[in-house]
Amino acid sequence: MKKQPFVTKQKLDEIIKEYPTPFHLYDEKGIRANAQAVKEAFSWNPGFREYFAVKATPNPFILNILKEYGCGCDCASLTELMLADALHFKGEEIMFSSNDTPAEEFVFADKIGATINLDDFSHIEFLEKAIGHIPETISCRFNPGGVYEISNGIMDNPGDAKYGFTKEQIIEGYKILKEKGAKKFGIHAFLVSNTVTNDYYPALARTLFELVVEIKEKTGCEISFINLSGGVGVAYKPDQTPNDIRVIGEGVRKVYEEILVPAGMGDVAIYTEMGRFMLAPYGCLVTTAIHEKMTYKDYIGVDACAVDLMRPAIYGAYHHITVMGKEDEPCDHKYDVTGSLCENCDKFAVDRMLPKVDIGDVLVIHDAGAHGYSMGYNYNGKLKHAEILLKEDGSTQMIRRAETPRDYFKTFDCFDILKDMQFPNEQ
Repeated sequence: MKKQPFVTKQKLDEIIKEYPTPFHLYDEKGIRANAQAVKEAFSWNPGFREYFAVKATPNPFILNILKEYGCGCDCASLTELMLADALHFKGEEIMFSSNDTPAEEFVFADKIGATINLDDFSHIEFLEKAIGHIPETISCRFNPGGVYEISNGIMDNPGDAKYGFTKEQIIEGYKILKEKGAKKFGIHAFLVSNTVTNDYYPALARTLFELVVEIKEKTGCEISFINLSGGVGVAYKPDQTPNDIRVIGEGVRKVYEEILVPAGMGDVAIYTEMGRFMLAPYGCLVTTAIHEKMTYKDYIGVDACAVDLMRPAIYGAYHHITVMGKEDEPCDHKYDVTGSLCENCDKFAVDRMLPKVDIGDVLVIHDAGAHGYSMGYNYNGKLKHAEILLKEDGSTQMIRRAETPRDYFKTFDCFDILKDMQFPNEQ
């Protein structure tokens, strides 16, 4: 199976005339179509809401597009909460799923009416001390421990993860929360990252649905919503079959009717918190080849680096690369595709077979729409680059400008060095 960029070489050449590489480019048409598909896939559940994982792509333009399709925001920090609030997401449209949470973040989440999703049993007391009460609506994050396995094999090892309550803790936790005045309860679990199988959500749903029936029996708490969180992945590699969200939604519906409906819980809302599935395929990193080096290996140096896309450097993650204009040429050259950081892991690809790359060729690095720009950093004084939206009508809009040296140095203003500094790229 061949991976095709969502933008043509001709269109990209036009864009580059206005916005120099590197930059992240997002496909508005694809984002909208996917958001609509998610909405339709779970339309059988009247209370359904997708809480987009802001951490994946924290851009107000993107969030406003998703808002049109009924999406809320899944936030994990104060600044993400601030962004959701500034965009006028209502309290019930904001889920605060954090861990090791500072007290002031709980205070702000409560102030704006966000649903707080507790990560640990000890956080019940910590939250009450921080905000002076227990909210009427509260959620708890469940971790079943051990190895999580479904029909097509071992998925991951939740027992090694820092997140969530044990089963015994969560049952006791709901009892305490109820005694302290909570009235509307939710449960949340994130067990596996980037699954490329339609079976994960239905399997997770079964785990949680069976648990909430038991919780209701043992605590008397009525579970109002079940948050399946994220974990639905994308096909980064050309030989992978993408997930079908409609098949996934139907799988969850079947388990819902099998377990919850007979237990008198047919009014429970289903929530999701997808980031990668919502955005990754609809963004790419566009970069230009600026150097070729032939030593013990052949290297192509590009004008982007791990600042723009960290996943290959920190996880060894695969991102497909298209050399624009050479899509039909044989992939008969083996390269490491590198950035310019002083770290040998700053590579977008290792031993990747590509067409011959010439200086000036434009490379599209696929599936960078989630956990791309947002994971960037400023090592080596590198600056994060622009984000561009390719709109449905074919026009483009800059939705975040590139950082400048002045941005980088402005936090040194307490040392009064800016007045002596030269900024060579400024007019």
